Amino acid sequence: MTDLSPITGLTRDHWAASADNLLLSLRPWASPDNARIELPGRPSRYGPDSDTLEAFARTFLLAAIRLKGEDGKDPHDFATWYAAGLRAGTTPGSATAWPRPDVLGQAKVEACSIALGLHLSRPWLWDRLDAADQANIVDWLSTVIGEEYPPINWVWFQIVVETFLRSVGASWSQDDIDSGLAVHESLYRSGGWYADGPERSYDHYNGWALHVYPLLWADMAPDLCPPELRQAWAERLSSFLDDAALLVGSDGSPLQQGRSLIYRFAAAAPFWVGAMTGATKLSPGLIRRASSGMLRHFTDHGVPNKQGLLSIGWYDEWPAMAQSYSGPGSPYWAVKGMLGLALPADHPVWTAIEEPLPGERVDTVKALEAPGWLVSTTAADGISRVINHGTDHSVPGDARSDSPLYARLGYSTSTMPPLAGTASERPRDNSAVLVHPVRGATHRNGFETLQCSVDGATAVGVSTGRAHWVEVEHDSPDHGSGRGGSVTWGPALTVASLIRGCCEVRAVRVHDHAPDTHLEVSGWPVEPTGDLFSQVIPVHGFDSAFTHQETGTSPQADQVEISTVRTAGPPVPGLVYIAFVLLHGKAVKSDMPTNVKVDDGLLRVTWVDGSTASALLELPDGSREA
Repeated sequence: MTDLSPITGLTRDHWAASADNLLLSLRPWASPDNARIELPGRPSRYGPDSDTLEAFARTFLLAAIRLKGEDGKDPHDFATWYAAGLRAGTTPGSATAWPRPDVLGQAKVEACSIALGLHLSRPWLWDRLDAADQANIVDWLSTVIGEEYPPINWVWFQIVVETFLRSVGASWSQDDIDSGLAVHESLYRSGGWYADGPERSYDHYNGWALHVYPLLWADMAPDLCPPELRQAWAERLSSFLDDAALLVGSDGSPLQQGRSLIYRFAAAAPFWVGAMTGATKLSPGLIRRASSGMLRHFTDHGVPNKQGLLSIGWYDEWPAMAQSYSGPGSPYWAVKGMLGLALPADHPVWTAIEEPLPGERVDTVKALEAPGWLVSTTAADGISRVINHGTDHSVPGDARSDSPLYARLGYSTSTMPPLAGTASERPRDNSAVLVHPVRGATHRNGFETLQCSVDGATAVGVSTGRAHWVEVEHDSPDHGSGRGGSVTWGPALTVASLIRGCCEVRAVRVHDHAPDTHLEVSGWPVEPTGDLFSQVIPVHGFDSAFTHQETGTSPQADQVEISTVRTAGPPVPGLVYIAFVLLHGKAVKSDMPTNVKVDDGLLRVTWVDGSTASALLELPDGSREA
């Protein structure tokens, strides 16, 4: 460990070496003119033309970050190498010319990385290109003008490209920028959180897209950004980072939830933007500790691989983690997590002494209202847990299947939901489900949030929705949501969680008869011989407990086990079923409640120190069973 980095041991020199290794390891996979980087691995649904552009564009952004932070010093000749690729990729008739953004949708995404990279490296690359090369690049980028973009984080790809075009005297559209900004504002919810679209899509896109681009763009074109808008964005990022700092484990792992997790340490990006723009109350030492913790977490687990490449996976290659848009170049959006290298070595974020994360200092509970998450951190084992009563990548009333990365009841920095197999074959981790002998387990997608708050030292969440079985259709692209299919409706289920420390009191109320079923409540997926412990302890209404083991279903471990409790037969309508759900490391003592009572749907919990909390399990209209 170093004097500056007593926790992670990583300094700016370590970061720079990691970045350069990523860039240099790509060169053997490039075409002779550097325009296309053809990496090994399963292609995306868009094909090699898209995938090879993606690998170039995303790594070019990292090269630009290095040039910016080193004030143009370039011992590895990144500027010349990528200039050659830019020249070949945008020259009409070139054998390696890139697909244009108006022809291939994914090229709209990669055009943004190219434009942002050209902006960051302008004195050392763009300004040194000849007029013909500049004209070809402008022509290629200009095909985004007037194009339609989905009303999600993608609008920033058009805004950034056209702002760069404006900066070099090329055509651009104020209407495109205005409409994109309007979409961005429509995505804002509360407390610093955005939803990436009209659905309850809360995930790492909040950080590495919806907070990163606005403030970078505001500094890219200050005359286009009203000061009051930039101030609002800065305040939102500051609030978000207060929450995000709780969602990093002491081992450096970011929260293992949501799509595109193959971007790995890209989750550090909003922390760096906070440091770059001053839009944070976090200290420079805490920002570096959080960011360096993420990088070290992955390097300690063999990332990048022995070839120096980022594969599709979490640690090792694990293709089942890919969404349909993911190709071999996709993981290189991890480079956003290296934005701090654009800051010079004498910036306070690099010269301050690392400080512990909030979750390393003291046990914490917090309710994040927008995503409907209850956060509980324990300093003794460094785990951050999220109990989910508000996120499903869907909308209330929707009847798709559950997405394992969005609709589970629990996520953490130490566990990942099993992802292999079909929805009916997946182990039912962190769920409260009805199980039918033919239809399998129900889904909760489309539920409604009833409560997300803190009651003293306890975080409390309640959600309700119609349980349903889905005969899943698999012919639709996978962008993270659950899948549609033929639906069979079951009764409404209300689920309550009261969590403090490592113990969640989970209660379930079934509001109507569910013949030929039994009720199951399951816990966290953990390695059978690892340092994590998970248990589900029946408290009221359950008849048996068992542990289910899975092999080859998790990108994090070869084998996982899931503790589960169940009823012997159909649950009794109106009865409240209760279990304790635990997740902790060896160093944590399980302080379970000393008393749990239910009175007409009102659950009251008393903890060992005498503090109490309560939750009401009822239908949203307040109706009660007879």
